Amino acid sequence: MLIDIQLPRRVRSHHLKVLELFPVSCCSSLIASLLFSFRNIHVKKMAPASALLVNLLFLFYGLGILMTVVEAASNVHIVYLGEKQHDDPKLITNSHHDMLADVVGSKELASQLIVYSYKHGFSGFAAKLTESQAQKLAELPGVVRVIPNSLHKLQTTRSWDFLGLSSYSPVNALQRSNMGDGVIIGVFDTGIWPESKAFSDEGLGPIPFRWKGVCKSGKQFNATLNCNKKIIGARWYIDGFLAEYGKPLNTSEDLEFLSPRDANGHGTHTASTAAGAFIRNVSYKGLGPGTIRGGAPRARLAIYKVCWNVFGGQCSSADMLKAFDEAIYDGVDVLSLSIGSSIPLFSDIDERDGIATGSFHAVARGITVVCGAANDGPSAQTVQNTAPWILTVAASTMDRAFPTPITLGNNKTFLGQAMFTGKEIGFRGLVYPEASGLDPNAAGVCQSLSLNATLVAGKVVLCFTSMARRAAVTSAAEVVKAAGGVGLIVAKNPSDALYPCSGDFPCVEVDYEIGTRILFYIRSNRSPAVKLSHSKTIVGNPLLPKVAYFSSRGPNSIAPAILKPDITAPGVNILAATSPLDRFEDNGYAMHSGTSMATPHVSGIVALLKALHPDWSPAAIKSALVTTAWRNHPSGYPIFAEGSPQKLANPFDFGGGIANPNGAADPGLLYDMDTADYIHYLCVMGYNNAAISRLTGQPTECPSKEPSILDVNLPSLTIPNLRKSITLTRTVTNAGAPNSIYRAVIEPPFGIIVSVKPDVLLFSNQTKKINFTVTINATHQVNTGYYFGSLSWTDGIHMVKSPLSVRTEMLQPYASDN
Repeated sequence: MLIDIQLPRRVRSHHLKVLELFPVSCCSSLIASLLFSFRNIHVKKMAPASALLVNLLFLFYGLGILMTVVEAASNVHIVYLGEKQHDDPKLITNSHHDMLADVVGSKELASQLIVYSYKHGFSGFAAKLTESQAQKLAELPGVVRVIPNSLHKLQTTRSWDFLGLSSYSPVNALQRSNMGDGVIIGVFDTGIWPESKAFSDEGLGPIPFRWKGVCKSGKQFNATLNCNKKIIGARWYIDGFLAEYGKPLNTSEDLEFLSPRDANGHGTHTASTAAGAFIRNVSYKGLGPGTIRGGAPRARLAIYKVCWNVFGGQCSSADMLKAFDEAIYDGVDVLSLSIGSSIPLFSDIDERDGIATGSFHAVARGITVVCGAANDGPSAQTVQNTAPWILTVAASTMDRAFPTPITLGNNKTFLGQAMFTGKEIGFRGLVYPEASGLDPNAAGVCQSLSLNATLVAGKVVLCFTSMARRAAVTSAAEVVKAAGGVGLIVAKNPSDALYPCSGDFPCVEVDYEIGTRILFYIRSNRSPAVKLSHSKTIVGNPLLPKVAYFSSRGPNSIAPAILKPDITAPGVNILAATSPLDRFEDNGYAMHSGTSMATPHVSGIVALLKALHPDWSPAAIKSALVTTAWRNHPSGYPIFAEGSPQKLANPFDFGGGIANPNGAADPGLLYDMDTADYIHYLCVMGYNNAAISRLTGQPTECPSKEPSILDVNLPSLTIPNLRKSITLTRTVTNAGAPNSIYRAVIEPPFGIIVSVKPDVLLFSNQTKKINFTVTINATHQVNTGYYFGSLSWTDGIHMVKSPLSVRTEMLQPYASDN
């Protein structure tokens, strides 16, 4: 008999930590067998005494090895050294090897352990380290921090017209920017499906001369064939992920390619949303027909595959930091990341975040970094990617819907929402499963349906759920199908984010009111019947956009005085190109929802603004977007936020509002910032001088008197704990006509007195920047929630509006020195 023990999946060729589970004093034969298996030794069956002798001999002989291996159990750690000290990448890499060699004993071993060397945007390296080695490195001079690697998660035909960027208008920002021509958008995601028509380079000019990036060939990706004048760069980063995953790729059910090719579809969808070419006559199973394109159709794409098709999409911080490092060197103008982590958040200077640190170095070099707010809404304080240098994007619906008629046997018709384009369901029996006993509704809960196949076969089932997530719908649909049902009606809290059920199975969503009316019909008829008709597409009036149910909300859980999210864009039922391996694809396209879809909308808009204003900083671009955003629908109606219940949206739902690209192209005034402003923020947050100095690459001494976080020059004003009169400062830069006069317009929050000095700003050829102060008082001495208002500057043409959020807090929930 051959002994062939399968080790747990977390055990790696370099990682035998699992053996710590077995005490040396017992289970010796199991340890020996594990070690034999690990060395791929096959042992023939032998007498028990002989086997015991061999096991004991092996255990005692290998005891030193076993103890060494356990001690040497290693994980990838990121050794962050801050801003690079010189510009020679080879010297920087050598210094990393030398530093590690001093700890592990040789340069040869150091070379084997190093996963990445970060040498372009900043200095540092990722390496496989034991805890003791990591501790030794952390104690060396010049090392800012040593932290373990961590994993992150992945977060249309109508949307661009909705945002005012119709390709038929001759005067909008799309046309004035030549559709983003010459701007390079870097996308951190799951890769790209290069054969999609969305990435055609027809009509594009030469690749920008400043581009230093490369296309790398790999599995089913040929750099010569698959890159062109649209896809000008394609790299992939996996070493950090594999070290954590502990198994080869493609050992799960999900296919993956060791190359920039996209096996998931998420990366192709986001890239085509940001910069896809025009493709006519596209729809999703007949819904949402029209021409699809990206926000900046003539912009170029640089693909950085940092996320892998495992467990729904996983991204390693070590891999992302390497991608940031190389993207900075390559010469991108915009970085688009539809990636997040989870609550609680890492601090702004913790490399386990990966995004905050990498984006700081990118922004310091003039690269705008656009990130999703995450999909954990509608709960408060769930927004991610909260660093003030990041442009954080929430998701909204738009003026498009897919109403689906539900006709009852009494000829009453209700409109649900679905993506149902399969075979129409004529009048069939309609059933609501009811349980016997004290709770008759227990059997009709969607996520735990209990069905009698005899009663359900050939019928449509009604169920109710309090779950907002899609899982309740998909699980119910599978149960109904398995029982022989032909359709499903789900009554749930209203949300516009839709996905089709597999196999074109009709699953129509309604709210509780309509669901209850259908239930009353079932209970009052002996033979209730229903017909489910195909979904339709309607656009424009009377539909109003809303902040999406899933979109993560503020306040910011790290620094509530820093408004997050910053801006909102369409992220619900977005039609774009995808990978043929996407389980929702239809002829190469799919409709997806999430802040992942909203993020590339803003990335595309940023590319247009960069083409129009190449000298604008990332902070200036953020300011232009925030201060010109739509807080009301163009018809004048206010924007709502989905939730329980729906409510009027406020800055913690949508930041400045829904992105208004044409307004942002000509904002009037800008709230600009540079590295000094971000240092101000880092000092206020209490990070030490050495860490800040390493991050910025310049000696930093925070002032002895702590500055106020309220004075960070944001295009928003957020006061989380007003107890007494406070005065804060802002600086605006004129981005319009040289000789301009702006006057303050104040909409104070309820119970708040706001004054501005000066309340008139006079700009000229000599005066391009003006400081002003804002003084805020409460009329009441009670604890409240947040109330909202605005501070605007207008010259009669522009309305530069900053959201104002104030909470009075006479009794704080925590101690404070303020």
